[in-house]
Amino acid sequence: MAATVMAVAFGLGGCIQVAAPDKPIVIELNINIRQEVVYRLAADAAKTVDENKGIF
Repeated sequence: MAATVMAVAFGLGGCIQVAAPDKPIVIELNINIRQEVVYRLAADAAKTVDENKGIF
């Protein structure tokens, strides 16, 4: 029994291969900055309205 387990272990030991991929790894980062821009525009608009109450 022990000989069979050792034979299987040695047989499976040669099946594992580690190799670098052929193609480069590509990481796509889609960052959404729209929320910050809209927030800044809203703050600027509120400031402009407060400064020019006679116009609005």
